[in-house]
Amino acid sequence: MAGRGKRLRPHTLTTPKPLVPIAGKPIVERLVLDIAKVCDEQIENIAFVIGDFGEETEKSLLDIAEGIGAKGHICYQEEALGTAHAIFCAEQLLEGKVIVAFADTLFKAEFVLDSNVDGTIWVKQVEDPSAYGVIKVNNENTITDFVEKPQEFVSDLAIIGIYYFKNGGQVRVEIQDLIDKKIMSGGEYQLTVVLENLKQKGTQFKPGKVDEWLDCGNKKAAVDANKRYLEFIKGEQLIAETASIVDSVVIKPVYIGENVTIQNSVVGPHVSIGDDTKISESIVKNSIIGDHTKVSNTNMTNSMVGKFVIFQNTPVDVSIGDYNEVEG
Repeated sequence: MAGRGKRLRPHTLTTPKPLVPIAGKPIVERLVLDIAKVCDEQIENIAFVIGDFGEETEKSLLDIAEGIGAKGHICYQEEALGTAHAIFCAEQLLEGKVIVAFADTLFKAEFVLDSNVDGTIWVKQVEDPSAYGVIKVNNENTITDFVEKPQEFVSDLAIIGIYYFKNGGQVRVEIQDLIDKKIMSGGEYQLTVVLENLKQKGTQFKPGKVDEWLDCGNKKAAVDANKRYLEFIKGEQLIAETASIVDSVVIKPVYIGENVTIQNSVVGPHVSIGDDTKISESIVKNSIIGDHTKVSNTNMTNSMVGKFVIFQNTPVDVSIGDYNEVEG
């Protein structure tokens, strides 16, 4: 997750994309929790492959690992040299059973991972497979081919960016071989080459089909992911007990953080509001609003508003980064 999140700017100018909130929790925390749910064993270690995100972000990531009883490790990718290279930045943990996930993807799945198979590749059935890498399977439900952005139909099972390997050491050796021999595609070391090499050497990959696949790469995708997540979350307290809701209507599902104040407003459905934020004299739906923000006298929808923002008197569909003031 070392990328700069350019498609999600201005929010990623001040907050690394994996820490952008979805339904009240950072994207990467949601991803870690989702993976933990489908694992059939306790996760022992989590390596976060990042760029220069700063000490505060690194501490937040280590706390996420600790929250599920795992030990966190911070690894750095200083140069964008492809997906295989990013994984290799955590080479010290590429041993035994390993899950690899790219941190701008969220999912909903009902299956439990079978850690006894050689490998599992998470996939989702899509309408237009030409925009994705896809897999082909045989009658035994074993993956036979990886096809990148097929222009003619070969499969509608798109790879979503989450992988399980029973033998992480083999993955490490294959990536090391790519790097040693400088086998690159488009100037990068690609994971798809590693997968193909492993398959050729006898690794049998099975598909893990997910029910929902949520991209969080840009503002519209993040708002849509927030909406879907709020709809299928179960077992979480989504409205904080410290929230003050006065002369207002709240239409669920919503997430309302700690010490939020809502006055004379209609909030929801599909709204997430960060801690210590104040909403007054407004209608807000299908939006994400960050911590310590003030929204007043506005009609807001399909919007994403950062932290420490003052926003008033402007009815629009907006994407506003942290520490801004907008007045109509």
